[in-house]
Amino acid sequence: MAKSTATMSNMPPINRVGAELISATDLSYARGGRIILQQVDISLCRGEIVTLIGPNGAGKSTLVRILLGLCQADSGQLTRQRALRTGYVPQMLKMDPGMPITVQRFVDLSPYQRDMAVIDALALAGVADLVRYSMHHLSGGELRRVLLARALVGNPDLLILDEPAAGVDITGQQEIYSMIKAFHQQYQTGVLLVSHDLHLVMAATDRVVCLNQHVCCQGSPDAVRDNAAYLELFNAGELAVYTHHHDHRHGIDGRVVHKG
Repeated sequence: MAKSTATMSNMPPINRVGAELISATDLSYARGGRIILQQVDISLCRGEIVTLIGPNGAGKSTLVRILLGLCQADSGQLTRQRALRTGYVPQMLKMDPGMPITVQRFVDLSPYQRDMAVIDALALAGVADLVRYSMHHLSGGELRRVLLARALVGNPDLLILDEPAAGVDITGQQEIYSMIKAFHQQYQTGVLLVSHDLHLVMAATDRVVCLNQHVCCQGSPDAVRDNAAYLELFNAGELAVYTHHHDHRHGIDGRVVHKG
């Protein structure tokens, strides 16, 4: 794989719905001789909810880290709106059990520029009553909502949510996704969801991107909502959003090794 330094450029601030917040072209990333991402194109726009899916090892977390600027691709181009404000909800949070910290303090220590009061962010996430609680005493659902509040406190242009309802019961999952959609509609925030809960996020998703080292397919979920092949795969526990017929297969290193 040819290597070159990934480039990043800045666009002037744009607030209109549909404006590109992040555009990535031909991103590739490899470590230890293993291809993790190969020639990935993806765009995230204001006012759009995009769901990123793919099997374990597909490169989803690496792609998210590149989009957040936490690591750099080996090659390709990443363009971000200038002064882009992002909010990030990680899949997991590890906290020192010996460090006492309240919900208010945790949200107040957000790395994002504060654009609203902590109590207002907690209210948006539906957990204002937990403001004085210890972070160590929260249930799984309460923790996910507090993490969401921490991401919202900067009134972000783009929310990136990695399995935002992980470890939450079905009712709590529905509530969290409804809350994300409501915030998105009110503020026209761009949203990138990394999720396997497709039966819950289908109604809220504008576009789905299927990743397996490269982008296998993408498009609106509406076209396949009642597709028999999709329903069969999903009910069987397989990860699929479309009936998409690949003309290739992957080797164990992620390379495309066959084309029809």
